[in-house]
Amino acid sequence: MFTGIIESVGIVKNLKKEGENLHITIESNFTPELKIDQSIAHNGVCLTIVNLKGKEYKVTAIKETLDKSNLKYIAVGDKINLERAMILGARLDGHIVQGHVDQTAVCTNVIEENGSWVFSFEYDNTYNNITIEKGSITINGVSLTVVNSKKNSFSVAIIPYTYEFTNFHTFKTGTVVNLEFDVIGKYVARLLEK
Repeated sequence: MFTGIIESVGIVKNLKKEGENLHITIESNFTPELKIDQSIAHNGVCLTIVNLKGKEYKVTAIKETLDKSNLKYIAVGDKINLERAMILGARLDGHIVQGHVDQTAVCTNVIEENGSWVFSFEYDNTYNNITIEKGSITINGVSLTVVNSKKNSFSVAIIPYTYEFTNFHTFKTGTVVNLEFDVIGKYVARLLEK
């Protein structure tokens, strides 16, 4: 479990395809504190550490993960949002985030508003995922509040701190991002379907 509060932005140092798997090597400022088998959210995708060396660690994304996330588009040198797993008993500053990406979305607009930013996204609604005004959404692992919710699109407002200390400052029109919809909302929607 995660909170959606990004701890650090890592740098993709190496990518290696093996069959349908993708091995990703990342440099992070907290690598010395990590251990093998630990879970880290990478742009909101929960992946397990399989190797550690110096300032770098390695994780593996399988086909299912690559199919549902933007990890299939990453390149060496890209910035990636990182969050270690939540510690029981700690504050939940964001919202409950599982690290299980539901689908991707495309950034359709970025508007600077005199010190803050509004980012708009569009997603395929055939998966029956929904957003609601003032509800929670996770974008690339960042816990955010939805504004301007529509059937297959929504916006979020980004403060300067989030813009600077996550990979939001790299987003432009056409950027593909990972979405994890609010877990409580997903359960309520599923119950209403039945």
